[in-house]
Amino acid sequence: MTATLTQGLSEPSLPQLGPFPDGDLGGIAAYLRGRIIQMSHVARTPHLGSCLSCVDILVAAYWHALRIDPAEAESADRDRFILSKGHAAMALYTALAYRGFFPLELLHTYNTDGGKLSEHPGPWCVPGVEAATGSLGHGLGIGLGMAYAGRLQDKSYRVFALLSDGECNEGSVWEGALMAPAQHLENVCVIIDYNKWQATGRSEEVLAVQPLADKWQSFGWSVEEVDGHDIPVLCNALSVPNGTGKPKAIIAHTLKGKGVSFMEDDNNWHYRIPTVEEVGLAFDELGLQ
Repeated sequence: MTATLTQGLSEPSLPQLGPFPDGDLGGIAAYLRGRIIQMSHVARTPHLGSCLSCVDILVAAYWHALRIDPAEAESADRDRFILSKGHAAMALYTALAYRGFFPLELLHTYNTDGGKLSEHPGPWCVPGVEAATGSLGHGLGIGLGMAYAGRLQDKSYRVFALLSDGECNEGSVWEGALMAPAQHLENVCVIIDYNKWQATGRSEEVLAVQPLADKWQSFGWSVEEVDGHDIPVLCNALSVPNGTGKPKAIIAHTLKGKGVSFMEDDNNWHYRIPTVEEVGLAFDELGLQ
């Protein structure tokens, strides 16, 4: 279901955000979570838990690791970031908007008829979106193609792809995992948002993904396991290439619904939409009001 432009932030009872806390990465992450929760309520769109689990990864990438310039979003030398788990589009759009890739007002049109910001990203729907994603299993392959093209063109840009753990059920992911080490694509970094849930159950119960780090390492990747909500650790882990000559896989242990106690590790928030009251409770926990 899509929202209309008359809905949403005009609701008098909907909690509002204050000034953006530019410079404080932890504060930025909390603020983005609040904005995403607002958007989910207004647009009546799901995947809120999946968005909240990857916010700290996006903050570490867009406010620290990526060599990007929002004013030159199509620069041939830019680093590329691909949100392969395209169902977390609200998180990507919010990060891009507050990073300066497009006007903040455009977020108000998320999931509206005729709008640019759909539930899953379209190719270059707005500056900063590198590929159409959401049909799971394709983001890594797209990124590897970009990385290989960069080598052919003698470019030094890096490619980052954010995958979900459930996405690792897809055979195309492992085809890409075989190809990258064979081609020595050390400028490639995969980040797996390992929140332990899929749409219908625990990731390990749906399809055995463990031992996930060992699997990637056995395919020839340099692997690092991190707390996916520790932004300084993430910033350090995203230093690529790391001198190993191998592509890098970061297994980021996260909580679905991170930041809001009644959403954390509760898979109902894969599809649930927050009420106005729940938006207010979430804002309280995030320190936003």
